[in-house]
Amino acid sequence: MKAIQIQAPASLDNLKLVDLPDPAQPGPGEITVRIRASSLNYHDFAVVMGMLPSAPGRIPMSDGAGEVVAIGAGVTDYQLGDAVVSTFFPDWLNGDAETTAFTRVPGDGLDGYAREVVTAPTTWFTHAPKGYSHAEAATITCAGVTAWRALVVDGQIKAGATVLVQGTGGVSVYALQLAKAMGATVIATSSSDEKLARMKALGADHLINYKQVPEWGAKALEITGGRGVDHVVEVGGSGTLDQSIVATRNGGHIAMIGVLSGFGGPVSTATLMAKQIRLIGLTVGSHQHQLELITALEATGIKPVLDKHFPLANLADAFRHQAANAHFGKIVVDL
Repeated sequence: MKAIQIQAPASLDNLKLVDLPDPAQPGPGEITVRIRASSLNYHDFAVVMGMLPSAPGRIPMSDGAGEVVAIGAGVTDYQLGDAVVSTFFPDWLNGDAETTAFTRVPGDGLDGYAREVVTAPTTWFTHAPKGYSHAEAATITCAGVTAWRALVVDGQIKAGATVLVQGTGGVSVYALQLAKAMGATVIATSSSDEKLARMKALGADHLINYKQVPEWGAKALEITGGRGVDHVVEVGGSGTLDQSIVATRNGGHIAMIGVLSGFGGPVSTATLMAKQIRLIGLTVGSHQHQLELITALEATGIKPVLDKHFPLANLADAFRHQAANAHFGKIVVDL
């Protein structure tokens, strides 16, 4: 099978296309999946760039979708030809959050889905949403489940709520779509008027260009009549958190997801406490969360927004496109 491996030292120039032996036939409780698509996340970028160190020769990519081509003994939930999609934490099936260490995350602590064939336990996968292509299904593992957990599981979003989403990457676009499907008002921020226009076309009610309005937290307060937003989908990190605190209502909720603007820095803790904001850090979600998301996607008809497609051999170019911040929605790798 064809696969991409990260050679030492990790960098985009050291992503190598290799030929590897096909995996063994599935044992009891396992399935073999022909991977047809993956999608890029910032976590994947951090791994291939060496920001999150992994073993030399690691196969990257946490997201994988394809069809079942072999079934092990005792497997009853899957049939040959079923469309399936991977889960981010293979061992976190349900209940309280497991440790967020990445030692058992495909593409990081374990080999991931930048390869044509994978044999693994059935618990590593779910059925793909009905009517989804493999490319569409490959976007839910990380971005879709993260947005779902932020708004629904942790946020307990209700119709009529106001949600602020940052940027136009995969998590933010999914959050916009889910929030609108649940009857929320959405404020979208971006540095690009062109991308903001696309967010408006997807249903965003209010738009803020944060380059033109650096104090965008105050602008969000103005939009909400001084009340503040109920939920912020915080993907920026330390560089944006203070503005998110300003934007959030008393007793509101900030879902702390990303570190695009930095891993650490000063935070207005006094304001955070004074407004009694619930700041909840999260990393993707469980197998059960993914099943719940899939039910919601099928019920609402939401389809992910796909950006450019790249072949497996051009994975490095896909990451360069991501690093240029030229994308809108999810970048897809076709296998």
